[in-house]
Amino acid sequence: MVALGDIAEQTRRALHNMDVILERCRVALDDVAFLRILVATDRSEDLGLAWNVVREHFGSHEVPATLQGVSVLGYPGQLVELEPIATRSPR
Repeated sequence: MVALGDIAEQTRRALHNMDVILERCRVALDDVAFLRILVATDRSEDLGLAWNVVREHFGSHEVPATLQGVSVLGYPGQLVELEPIATRSPR
């Protein structure tokens, strides 16, 4: 786990990891059709922090998304989890 206690940095790392997987699958960021963002928090400010990092990363691609606060995620210290759904565009 990286950046313990730092939602923004964990969000950046999760987005980086997502980009690596998308590239391996030959899928572009613009091909992400839906994104679920889970944040282990009960504070709306923390949700907003994660959302701002996601919006900055996606730029002009306004991906439909669900942003949800949860009580716990799968690994000790994990604060952020992303679940993208993407479709490969014909090239």
